Amino acid sequence: MNNDPRLTTQVELTVPFHDVDMMGVVWHGNYFRYLEIAREKLLSQFNYGYTQMRDSGFAWPVVDSRIKYRQPLTFEQAFTVVASVEEYENRLKIQYKIFDRTTGKCTTSAYTIQVAVDMKTKELCYVSPAILFECIGVNQ
Repeated sequence: MNNDPRLTTQVELTVPFHDVDMMGVVWHGNYFRYLEIAREKLLSQFNYGYTQMRDSGFAWPVVDSRIKYRQPLTFEQAFTVVASVEEYENRLKIQYKIFDRTTGKCTTSAYTIQVAVDMKTKELCYVSPAILFECIGVNQ
């Protein structure tokens, strides 16, 4: 894996009221939004955010995801999402860890997998397009 610091990022967030249930616990589906915030920042760091993806002619839908909930996040809890590129040759796999900012304890781990789809032909690309390698700084 490339050791480029642009391939890892973190975002600091606080749980808002509208993300919790009546017990003050974050509803499980809201975690995907937290991952998305970190993923957008990560992709932008190496100049291949969603606007650049679209402009390059490729859509990158999420085709697989997994979340392991270790401890719940609660209303007004401060937390950090760390996101890192794990794979990029045939798909884009991003790993995530969510940490409580007060204790430093990992509350959640996750990954998402995205694949390139040619926007003109709507065909799945079995190898990531050259533009991704270029943005990451890897020679093919």
